[in-house]
Amino acid sequence: MYDFLKGLSVLEVSSFVASPTVGLYCGQFGAEVIRVDHKEGGLDYDRFMLADNGRSLAWENLNRTKKSVALDLRSSEGRELCVELARKTGQCVTNLPEKSFLSHAAMAEGCEDMISVRIMGWHDGRQAMDFTVNAAAGYPLMTGPAEWEPASAPPVNQLMPAWDFLTGAYCAFTLLAALRHRDTTGEGAEIRVPLGDVAIGTLANSGTMAEMLYRGGDRERLGNAIWGAFGSDMITRDGVRFMVAALTAKQWSGIVEAFGIEEQIAALEAELGVRFTDGDTPRFKHRDRLLALFQAVASTLDYAELEKRMANAGTTYERYRTPFEASQDPALVGNNPLFGNTPDNPSGFDYPVARSFANMPDKAREDPRRAPYLGEHTEEVLGERLGLSSGQIGKLVDSGIAASSDEGRDYSKIRTMP
Repeated sequence: MYDFLKGLSVLEVSSFVASPTVGLYCGQFGAEVIRVDHKEGGLDYDRFMLADNGRSLAWENLNRTKKSVALDLRSSEGRELCVELARKTGQCVTNLPEKSFLSHAAMAEGCEDMISVRIMGWHDGRQAMDFTVNAAAGYPLMTGPAEWEPASAPPVNQLMPAWDFLTGAYCAFTLLAALRHRDTTGEGAEIRVPLGDVAIGTLANSGTMAEMLYRGGDRERLGNAIWGAFGSDMITRDGVRFMVAALTAKQWSGIVEAFGIEEQIAALEAELGVRFTDGDTPRFKHRDRLLALFQAVASTLDYAELEKRMANAGTTYERYRTPFEASQDPALVGNNPLFGNTPDNPSGFDYPVARSFANMPDKAREDPRRAPYLGEHTEEVLGERLGLSSGQIGKLVDSGIAASSDEGRDYSKIRTMP
């Protein structure tokens, strides 16, 4: 937690991954993020995986630092309260459709400098999610073993919803850009960010789209090799698989030194009439011949010995871990100041929690804050933001238009895991 955004309030009406990520990142820099959900929980409130008490671990981690307001968003009264909260806050992040009750026009009525950031599926209004835009952008058909036949090879999906997280980060950036513009001009802004545009736009920004059009077809599958440079997975004598990368002169000299194959490299250069120190192109072009030299050495050594040699030579490498192994690794997690603990998680489970990714050496990073219970801040926010009295709020709760905290509710008998 840092306080760079202290004094900024953001209303969030969202679900799943991309939209909640915007509020998470803003909250980690000190913004007050007020998340509004349907009183029984939004579409992602019971998203797998669930703790023993039935609470979602995904929801818990994407909604840290936030305040939670629970309203009956299926009722006209609940929707009106949500829109009024957006107006009073002045900026809203959502992934609800523009034609829903939370349109920019509705929020901007009486609040001309309203800023809304809306995450969409595709630019033309079609629905989308991370895995469908990834399929459309073509990446799953570029991954997989190099020996797979192009005509019959299946796609290989990525497991992490990377486009969701990238879209969330981009939307946090657009929100801050719009805030700066409003500070300068007094103008509000309606911003729409299609998830699909983030994916296909990244295909373009990375140069991949230009490459495919230039070559007039798709590139070959490379397995775990790095495109355009030398890097690949290898396996040691004791069966440890690891990854090495050599994109710079220093990285290249480091791996050659660590593996002790200077003479073999010189012989291969003489045979092929190239110099591998000239850069990525000769190393990538002859990657298979090079990999055979490095793998021959790796096959004669246990990983512990080879790791010492790679570390001493400044090689860029890392062994493959399972996510479970990574979660317990001392260097990655245990001794990493990125992580703290919040033992009062709604799930009842105590585990390492990430602070802000940004590290400012001259500023202490506060411990991460827990996620709220659904509706935990309903009364506080309705009172402070809308000026409602305790009696008025009580009537809203009694009538089912608003809901207070579900802290004492045990969902374990309602939500079951397979």
